Amino acid sequence: MLGGAAAVAAGATLVQCSGTARSAGTAGTGFGAATEPFFGPHQGGVATAPQAHALFVALDLVVPPGRNARETLAAVLKLWTTDAARLTQGRPAIADTEPELAGHPARLTVTVGLGPGVFDRVGLAQQRPPAVAGLPAFATDRLDPRWCGGDLLLQLCADDPMAIAHAARVLLKNVRTMTRQRWRQTGFRNAHGSQPAGQTMRNLMGQVDGTVNLREPHEFDRYVWDDGAQRPWFAGGTVAIIRRIRIELDTWDELDRRSKEFVVGRRLDNGAPLTGADEHDDPDFTAAVNGIPVIPPNSHIALARHRTDDERFLRRPYNYDDPPADGLTTDCGLLFVTYQRDPARQFVPVQQRLAEADALNPWVTTVGSATFAILPGVTSDAEYLGQRLLEGR
Repeated sequence: MLGGAAAVAAGATLVQCSGTARSAGTAGTGFGAATEPFFGPHQGGVATAPQAHALFVALDLVVPPGRNARETLAAVLKLWTTDAARLTQGRPAIADTEPELAGHPARLTVTVGLGPGVFDRVGLAQQRPPAVAGLPAFATDRLDPRWCGGDLLLQLCADDPMAIAHAARVLLKNVRTMTRQRWRQTGFRNAHGSQPAGQTMRNLMGQVDGTVNLREPHEFDRYVWDDGAQRPWFAGGTVAIIRRIRIELDTWDELDRRSKEFVVGRRLDNGAPLTGADEHDDPDFTAAVNGIPVIPPNSHIALARHRTDDERFLRRPYNYDDPPADGLTTDCGLLFVTYQRDPARQFVPVQQRLAEADALNPWVTTVGSATFAILPGVTSDAEYLGQRLLEGR
């Protein structure tokens, strides 16, 4: 609920991609054998039903002697494309030194993005989509540079952390002479099978997190996938924003249950708005008792709801729980990941309202932020991710 709500249910359920519904393929038996398609007009890991585990790694490009920046980036993307096409389907990567670990992909997806600055570094500043830019400063941000920025994004998601660990090892070691890791963040949802299919996840504040979200193919086409009108090479791509939101659980625990519900605008037990009985009931922001709104106007859901048709985007967050620093009980929160065509029109207005007046602000702090152009997908093994950008095809 921290960013306004999030997500289609985890599991091999129907997901929307490229304007049509598709289901996760399954090879063999058991959820560990399930696969998600790699080839297609869009990369996996966006419209894919969210998996239980995620790893986000930001890297900076390092140009080896004798190479230029564009050649280096192309080499990285070629390696990642070849290996990801195999690993996501349960096959060992080329020169995989632990091939036995590749056989259970558990719906592994590999998603690759480019940061705004790398377009300048490779001499393609004019090809950067205008929407791929840094965000404005928000009043509540307390950004730590160690969780910000990056030339490249490697996003790995699967229902089994073993599949992610193996894929990360393969994909990162193969480019270690051409990249330097800037930050690495891991996230989780409920374990595969621990909830009924379609049930909304909860964040670590105990709140249902994901009631309102994009789900239909036409919504993805309208709000998520770029149509290539401004940069033809980017057709089928999208813009990802990754915000690391720390939760102050120690002070949140001091609130009584009713106060927590007023802060968010939803009931703790089933996620229903304070004016409804079911999680998916539409909130009634005009309802009042003795002149007092039932849902406070500064509650999280009141400010996070879209005010215009443009203010809609895909939310795909993950919880995080890292070792705390000295004196803290926890260091936990939400990796709030969104995908949209244009953050300036879709994401920024919502975030500005939240930063100015959200009743949740005393308990959440954004400490990391990064923006990436998620590359269009590839349709065959004759193509590599980013080829249309780097080679003008």
